[in-house]
Amino acid sequence: MGKLNGSPLALTVTSPPYNIGKEYETDRPVEQYLDWCETWIAEIHRLTKGNGALWLNLGYLALPKRAKAIPTPYLLWNRIPFFLNQEIIWSYGAGVASKKTFSPRNEKFLWYVKDPGDYIFNLDEVRDPDVKYPNQKKNGKLKCNPLGKNPTDVWQYPKVTSGTNRKSKERTPHPAQFPIAVIDRIVKACSSPGDIVFDPFIGSGTVAEVALRNRRAVVGIEIEPKYVEIASERLESCYASITYGPDQSELF
Repeated sequence: MGKLNGSPLALTVTSPPYNIGKEYETDRPVEQYLDWCETWIAEIHRLTKGNGALWLNLGYLALPKRAKAIPTPYLLWNRIPFFLNQEIIWSYGAGVASKKTFSPRNEKFLWYVKDPGDYIFNLDEVRDPDVKYPNQKKNGKLKCNPLGKNPTDVWQYPKVTSGTNRKSKERTPHPAQFPIAVIDRIVKACSSPGDIVFDPFIGSGTVAEVALRNRRAVVGIEIEPKYVEIASERLESCYASITYGPDQSELF
């Protein structure tokens, strides 16, 4: 088993167990769960470079007599040593139905940085080319960047779906899988080629695959053997399909 030393991480993208009774998690009392989150997030902060970032996806918790579904990060606001840079809404367009509330159709990513005055943000790598008037000019100059516009803080990407007739091409047997498109935007925007990307709850391996395809090094952790197998097979297939230059062969 390897050990990370110093502060090598440029970017961590992760979604830990939500503590809502899924097959891959251990239920804890809410306070214990928050303590656990505080502990591992503090370690990530310690290992993150000065201009590095943490992108955290967390769900909702019920609090008896207080809230039916409160976003878990709201309960962690004073326990996370990173600076909260922005909240991103991932709108996925399909999900569970509800009779007594509006049907949930989004999840949140919280973008944390270690130094609010110095962090990686490669905007040109993730500009949205869907510009309504791309050739509009003012005083003879284009009003819009030729590469496209800055994406908003609401991202429209479909979920990774299962089922006989609607199964996504990238679907694995893992029950909670990120779409590649969501993670691709994060990795391109908040890290650079050659950087180390980390996912301490690697699950199906989406973060790792995206990192490899974007020529980043990747470190991942997973304690469930069957998910390790899923991620391993996925990454072996991914690695075999990518041609790297000689200057990048040592990264992987």
